[in-house]
Amino acid sequence: MTITFLLMIVVFVATLFIQFWLQRTYARYSRVANSRGVTGEQVARAILDAYGLHNVRVEMVPGALTDHYDPIAKAVRLSEPNFHSPSAAALAVAAHEVGHAIQDAKSYAWLRVRHSILPVANIGSMFGPWIFIAGMFMGATGLMSIGIWLFAAAALFQLVTLPVEFDASNRALNILKKMNFLDNSEMGGARAVLTAAAMTYVAALANSLATILHYVAIMMSNRE
Repeated sequence: MTITFLLMIVVFVATLFIQFWLQRTYARYSRVANSRGVTGEQVARAILDAYGLHNVRVEMVPGALTDHYDPIAKAVRLSEPNFHSPSAAALAVAAHEVGHAIQDAKSYAWLRVRHSILPVANIGSMFGPWIFIAGMFMGATGLMSIGIWLFAAAALFQLVTLPVEFDASNRALNILKKMNFLDNSEMGGARAVLTAAAMTYVAALANSLATILHYVAIMMSNRE
């Protein structure tokens, strides 16, 4: 068993732990209601209006933790629990997604970069591993190299995603405090939820980097 394969296993286990941490943290603060009794939908709408983003809709989507901002439709979409819930977790998630809408309105540089490389990243994540595997079975290191570079484009997208997500979380926490949606005792819960969520993006990048290293090790061994 190679060192790079062991690294992949370690990173995979760490990713599972982070997912468990997020789910546990989210569940904990989903039971903590904010003192003002406002819901995720109300907070999202209030922040958007405060920033002049009246054209951005707030919509409900099914599922749990399916919250996202759609820059094409100009819509903040909140999962059903967060849409209706007055919990600290719901407000944190809602404010985070609105943070992306604010980034979009302000043409935040890293968000523009992420959008520009998205098509290549999608191709890389979808076809990169298969091209690499095909090259490995054919003994074609050139094809393996192409697969690695394509998959690296997906990893680059994940790298650029980090400043986008961290910035959205920082905006969310500052706005929640500035607009007095959460008091000091409730801010800790919001921060914990957003920190755990941010770490899932770090774990995804670590997984991709470990995979790339493993691919490179396989390709180098095939050349020997």
